[in-house]
Amino acid sequence: MITLSGKSVFGGVAIGKIAFYKRQEKQVRRYHVEDTEAETARFEDAQETAIAQLGELYDKAMEDVGEANAAIFEVHQMMLMDLDYVDSIKNIITTQEVNAEYAVATTGDNFSRMFASMDDAYMQGRAADVKDVSDRLLGILSDAGESGVVADEPVIVAADDLVPSETVQLDKSKVLAFATMYGSANSHTAILARTMNIPAVIGLGEGLAKEYDGHMAAIDGFTGTIYIDPDEETMKAMTEKREEDRRQKTLLEELKGKENVTLSGQKINVYANIGNLSDVGAVLKNDAGGIGLFRSEFLYLESEDFPTEEQQFRVYKQVAENMAGKKVIIRTLDIGADKQVDYFGLDKEENPALGYRAIRICLTRPEIFKTQLRALYRASAYGQIAIMFPMIISVKEVKQIKVIIEEVKEELREAQIPFREDVELGIMIETPAAVMMSRELAKEVDFFSVGTNDLTQYTLAIDRQNQKLDAFYDPHHPAVLAMIRMAAENAHAEGKWIGICGELGADLELTEEFLSMGLDELSVSPAMVLPLRKKIRESK
Repeated sequence: MITLSGKSVFGGVAIGKIAFYKRQEKQVRRYHVEDTEAETARFEDAQETAIAQLGELYDKAMEDVGEANAAIFEVHQMMLMDLDYVDSIKNIITTQEVNAEYAVATTGDNFSRMFASMDDAYMQGRAADVKDVSDRLLGILSDAGESGVVADEPVIVAADDLVPSETVQLDKSKVLAFATMYGSANSHTAILARTMNIPAVIGLGEGLAKEYDGHMAAIDGFTGTIYIDPDEETMKAMTEKREEDRRQKTLLEELKGKENVTLSGQKINVYANIGNLSDVGAVLKNDAGGIGLFRSEFLYLESEDFPTEEQQFRVYKQVAENMAGKKVIIRTLDIGADKQVDYFGLDKEENPALGYRAIRICLTRPEIFKTQLRALYRASAYGQIAIMFPMIISVKEVKQIKVIIEEVKEELREAQIPFREDVELGIMIETPAAVMMSRELAKEVDFFSVGTNDLTQYTLAIDRQNQKLDAFYDPHHPAVLAMIRMAAENAHAEGKWIGICGELGADLELTEEFLSMGLDELSVSPAMVLPLRKKIRESK
């Protein structure tokens, strides 16, 4: 048995034979041409044909994966018309007096390397797009045949990497999963795989050799692992895991499109918590009503320096577009405590959980805060984004936040950058102080979201990171539940909605208790969305 580990871009389990994606080899020769004008015209004809093909791919992708994800083919059309790209090709043809194929291949390689060498992960992902566009032109110029997967049965499609057009053109009924040697989690192929609900693992390396074509394999999209020629024990474990995944999918089919309403008619929203852009596929897969907590700090934790406004904007915009009008609640950065980032230059603290963290950093380092707020408000023009602030303990803090927000909005107005004026603003209820002040705080914001992990820690005076205290740590403690009930009553008294985004929201033993409190929303990990919805619909 061969075990290879990569990076998961969409969960799920698939068992079947490996089939390597076969491409028509485009041997690019360099040869001298006398009539460079005719050769340039030949390139322009190929360019027009490619643009037409991409229009057809856009229409197909619209049906398969929706408008937001089909947009990549419009991007590819724009790349084909990009002056820098086109001028480079024409210049090589004219100055070097060479064939169009060579000019296209050279330009494609140059631009692809340029993108791949950039520090920005998003721009690195564009290297594959340039390759895709250039390969399309080469195929037209050389009159190459079709590429694809030859299989009589559904297979695990393996490749060095797959470009978006290759993914969209595959016969989905023949695809069990994707497995690639390389690739980026930010690539459009990864996004398409997530949207199409196909298990996918990237970055498996050159161990995924073509000699394994036709071999039996099991791919675990949850852990990012592929088992080639699995032994009996592994096959048994993967089969059981696949059956559990199928049960979840059956439950999804039963619940999809149905309201989360109890037997007595009480309605409640069920949203999902995510920590990364790559988790959005799991939210859609599990039919969550929206995103109740998007932990924006991953942008800071995964970066070697402060993420720019543009980097943040692209991520928030993509999440908003992918959720297609469903609510996306983004929590501003919650750095500090157990989440340390070197470039923030934070001092070591005796008790970081009670220290310089979250909103306290934002309010004392407004340049960091304003960068994030500008990105969030810009992204609000592309979907239903709401903003949530962590670790609030006073009305004064909320008023300070509002002043900074007004400054940001005025800057955007002056720059004529579109944004939504009516973005909902909420706060995390995760300190006893916030609970005790919840009636006054509710007058200042649009919603509350209870962070039960920290609220339990602070209410019980127990460090949740200290394993020695596990016997004393009781998230069901009456005091914790009383705190949640009090916050709910005060929110409703001011006409505001309240939800839970901490781990307690997924505790099915407490679902009926939360319903009795009149909570308006529960936000849980994507894997818990369906079991929670089922529990709600069975409750009285």
